[in-house]
Amino acid sequence: MKIGCPKEIKPQEFRVGMTPDAARDAVNHGHDVTIETKAGVGAGFADADYVAAGAQIVDQAEKREEMNRRRAEEAVEAARAALGGEPGPGKAAKP
Repeated sequence: MKIGCPKEIKPQEFRVGMTPDAARDAVNHGHDVTIETKAGVGAGFADADYVAAGAQIVDQAEKREEMNRRRAEEAVEAARAALGGEPGPGKAAKP
């Protein structure tokens, strides 16, 4: 499972959705953990703490770009399926 933890954006909000220990536990159970850059700073956790726990650190621009790429791929696949076309690379054909 992919687990993401964004940085809080409200003023004076210092909580973080996942501590480095929780990230380590999730990674040890086979999950892919992604933490937004500086998400834990307000709670006293550095990005390096999350990296040491096995999580990946991404900045907001990278997350947005990845999300847009996935949405574009899904739209192409939906259009292809609606037109009765073949699935794209890496996609299984439906019986």
